[in-house]
Amino acid sequence: MDTRPLELFLTLAETLHFGRTSRLCHVSPSAVSRSIRQLESELNTTLFYRDNRRVSLTREGEHFRDYARQALSDWRAVRLALQDEQQVLRGELSLYCSVTASYSFLHDMLSSFRQNFPRIEITLHTGDPAQAVERVLASTEDIAIGARPAQLPSGVAFHPITRSALLFIAPASQPQLGERLTGQANAEAWAGVPMILSEEGLARERTDRWFRDLGLRPDIYAQVSGNEAIVSMVSLGFGVGVVPQIVLDNSPLAGRIRILDVAPQLAPYEVGLFTLEKRLSEPLIDAFWHQPESG
Repeated sequence: MDTRPLELFLTLAETLHFGRTSRLCHVSPSAVSRSIRQLESELNTTLFYRDNRRVSLTREGEHFRDYARQALSDWRAVRLALQDEQQVLRGELSLYCSVTASYSFLHDMLSSFRQNFPRIEITLHTGDPAQAVERVLASTEDIAIGARPAQLPSGVAFHPITRSALLFIAPASQPQLGERLTGQANAEAWAGVPMILSEEGLARERTDRWFRDLGLRPDIYAQVSGNEAIVSMVSLGFGVGVVPQIVLDNSPLAGRIRILDVAPQLAPYEVGLFTLEKRLSEPLIDAFWHQPESG
């Protein structure tokens, strides 16, 4: 059974953006358009309103979204029910996380999981952790790893793994800048400081709020996708960034940056697993979901 058209539809229904959908699903925008047109032709209805400025679901599209989610869930359940009677878990799990997570704590988790469940195949995709919840909601991934948002979307389950401080970092090659920004923050010291920030996600939200409380609008030099890129640009002297401690602990460029002792500090955040609540009872999801506890 080819479930790809439903997966593409659900991703577009979540993002409402053909370009972002193509990136998340690793297909061309034209392939996304063809798949949606084919679905609309088979259903003899319009699923999306689209023009040069925006994409939105029609009433029929909202109805079909509910069907598509349930159909994919039922398909996974049927596949598991038809496994052999030996009760040996087997199948595929798609997992999404940042590059840092993939070679830090995830390595130990996967090693232990592989020993316990050798017939479960893991498909690992890496990218910006800010997209973790979005990819789970769109059913692009079975499980994702990321930072818990302040407000967890309805229907999404979260399993904490670790906590990480959120830090301001500056180039080690510019000690005067580091000295200027250390200590109690004030608008005069931070005015005009080039900032390298995430395009989206919890770190960006907390940094924007920090600057608002300071009564200052940040001077953004660059907005990037992925914390590793922030560390790289800061180490090259392009500006000041904000990244989680866990990224620095695993970065080969850690010696080229300086952690700023700034007050007030940014609140730390929880890193953990995301999946859809309705899928927690699935054997493969359940096996991985409780892996952090056994590991």
